Amino acid sequence: MGRYLIDTQILIWSLISPDKLGLDVLKRLSSEQIYTSQLSLLEIAIKQKINKLPELQISIEELEPIIVRDGFQIIPLKTKHIIAYKEIPLYANHRDPFDRLLLATAYAENIAIISADLNFKLYSDFIQLIEA
Repeated sequence: MGRYLIDTQILIWSLISPDKLGLDVLKRLSSEQIYTSQLSLLEIAIKQKINKLPELQISIEELEPIIVRDGFQIIPLKTKHIIAYKEIPLYANHRDPFDRLLLATAYAENIAIISADLNFKLYSDFIQLIEA
């Protein structure tokens, strides 16, 4: 069984727009060991607060049990993820701290990451990427 970390966008799509996910990703989400980072919950909370995610009207308190019900495991932010952050290459055109910490989490946990973010291709020599 494969182990995969999903980025925040994949988590959101799995909850409200699974039709945006390819068949390969949908199959992995239903049959593999899937992780989401606690950081994604923070990112969702921030986006909700600044009204950049109006289509997701679920509070974080309600969201966490839904994520677990859907079979995903939530990885808490750990010191080793923060330490791994410095190992992630820094590109001028990709400085998003949430993305970079998700990549560091995948690196520290030695798991592939599933993302639809084209910027993640920059790191494909460093971290196994499954494109959504």
